[in-house]
Amino acid sequence: MAYDRSNYMGNQYFMKRGEYSDYQRMNGFSDCIRSCRMIPMIIFYEDKNFQGRSYETSNDCSDMTSFLSKCHSCRVESGCFMVYDRSSYMGNQYFVRRGEYSDYQRMGMSDCIRSCRMIPMHRGQFRMKIYERENFGGQSNEMMDDCDNIQDRYRMSDCQSCHVMDGHWLMYEQPHYKGRMMYMRPGEYRSFKDMGMSGQRFMSMKRIMDSCY
Repeated sequence: MAYDRSNYMGNQYFMKRGEYSDYQRMNGFSDCIRSCRMIPMIIFYEDKNFQGRSYETSNDCSDMTSFLSKCHSCRVESGCFMVYDRSSYMGNQYFVRRGEYSDYQRMGMSDCIRSCRMIPMHRGQFRMKIYERENFGGQSNEMMDDCDNIQDRYRMSDCQSCHVMDGHWLMYEQPHYKGRMMYMRPGEYRSFKDMGMSGQRFMSMKRIMDSCY
């Protein structure tokens, strides 16, 4: 989004990927562009390889079937999103950022994409406390940076609950940020089982940094 005053004020103009050769052609601009803000944008397609009907959004969507009968590919124009193969942000999850994703099956989805969540950009410190057992039980450790293996760093064999104080994080079922993943935003998570992650362990954690955008 472009603005003709500083600090995101004044007339606004929404810009998608393309060329804009003259600010005066941007309706309502009384002066030059003085500030701009990135707006996340993702486009979903019914079929693989970006075919079929499409739906674009900058926001969370809890049920994709409200807009498309199925979703088998997507293109991220800007920002970061988490996509899910079940509605209401459940099931297998996959982190997507600017780029093209031509086949949902390559994303570890057991079915088509059914919901998505926009991940807001975070600037500042990151803080999360992880717990060995549900309901904040067992051994606990506070993290402020990435951890590629909680077994090696903390001597923790599992993580079943957590409290995210600052920032947005990704948890992975295997060390070194591999395997199935789960998106965590600020809040308390007493049981990963209640989030549809029964029987799944999480062994590494990564911050979603500015560089991801």
